[in-house]
Amino acid sequence: MGLKTIWRNYRVLIVMGTGLALVHWGWYNIKSNPIFQPKRDEFVPEPAIVRYVLEQEKQAKGK
Repeated sequence: MGLKTIWRNYRVLIVMGTGLALVHWGWYNIKSNPIFQPKRDEFVPEPAIVRYVLEQEKQAKGK
């Protein structure tokens, strides 16, 4: 079985497998790139958390 026969019989699998591997490799590179990571200082707490913290501070001051 030569390369020509393998290419003819499995052309779709070879092309699709290579394309899928390249897409996943690119996605991994994008996800692991620090440019695309969210910055920690841009964290905005949810209103419920803010309310809870304010209530805790209010209770601590009242004691």
